[in-house]
Amino acid sequence: MNRLLAAMLFLCVFSGGCVERTLTVKTDPPGALVVLNDIEVGRTPFTRNFVWYGTYDVEVRKDGYQTLRTQAKVWAPWWQWVPFDFFTEFLPLHDHHEVDYSLKPISEVQVDPNALVSRGEQLRSQLESSQRPTTQPAAKPKKKKNDP
Repeated sequence: MNRLLAAMLFLCVFSGGCVERTLTVKTDPPGALVVLNDIEVGRTPFTRNFVWYGTYDVEVRKDGYQTLRTQAKVWAPWWQWVPFDFFTEFLPLHDHHEVDYSLKPISEVQVDPNALVSRGEQLRSQLESSQRPTTQPAAKPKKKKNDP
C-alpha cells in the first residue's frame, strides 16, 4: 500500500502536467486590433496564453468602426482556488476563456452637427492665436563655419 501511495505521489509531482490557460478574442467584423492592458496583442480572431486571472482593460479598434473600450473579466474556475490549485497545477488541465465584441460602423454613431461646428471654431481660434505675428521678423538661417 505504501509503495502504491509513493508511486502515485511520484507520478503527480513529476508527471509534467500543468494548467494551460488560454483567452480567445473574437470580433464582428474580424480583423480588429486588440489592446489588453495597454499592450497591443494582435488582430482578431486570436487565441493566446495568459498567466493572471482578473479584469483586463480592453480596447478594440478597426478602421471605419467605432473604437470600443471596455473590460473583460477572466475568473478562475473552482479548481484554481486555494487549496485546490496546489494539486491541480500538476494535472494536464485546460482553462479556456472566450470574449466576443461587436463593433458599430462609424456611420451608425450619432454625431451632433452643432457640437462639430463648435469644435471646429474652437480649433480655428486656437490656430489663429498660435500663429506668429506679422510684425515679428522671420528667423535668419544660421551660417555654417565655412560660409563667408
